[in-house]
Amino acid sequence: MPGHTEGPFRVLPGRNDDEWLLLDVTSADPVYVPRSAVPDVSVGNRIDGTLEWGGEEPTLVDATVESTTRFRFRRTDEPIFEAATSCFEAARATGDAMGSRVTYDTDRNPNGVLYTFAAQPGERDLFAEFEDGTKPLEPLVARAAENADPPFSVWVLDPDEPFVAVYIVLDPDGLLAQTMADTY
Repeated sequence: MPGHTEGPFRVLPGRNDDEWLLLDVTSADPVYVPRSAVPDVSVGNRIDGTLEWGGEEPTLVDATVESTTRFRFRRTDEPIFEAATSCFEAARATGDAMGSRVTYDTDRNPNGVLYTFAAQPGERDLFAEFEDGTKPLEPLVARAAENADPPFSVWVLDPDEPFVAVYIVLDPDGLLAQTMADTY
């Protein structure tokens, strides 16, 4: 193991309530650290810091929050919104497993980027893979950041549908983010 690993890292839920999963933004390498190492962060925040490898467990030093983007992971039986259904149906009609589209507010300003991923047969659980970092969200967030400034409000939804939706809401304090919070 190297003596240290420098961030940035994306904060994800740990295996239990006492830890965070830090996902290296560049390599997607996962590392678990105690929540006490960075108590004032939320899932989805992007932090900069250094992991020191002095023993079996790494120690996070000099951690600072770069972006307050939040990730919310929800398995839900609430009806999914029409944009997600139509995005999935358009992808399925062309034989694609993933669909994407930009959503707009009533003034025709972009307010989100929506992705749908077809459910996978067998043992694969895409929702869990997003939540545990096996399938990183970073490329989707980075793509959204090409045209809008973070922080974002990112919603990963596992509805009672044959797909998982990832919705990157561009304004975490806006009406769409509030609607998502009220619904899911």
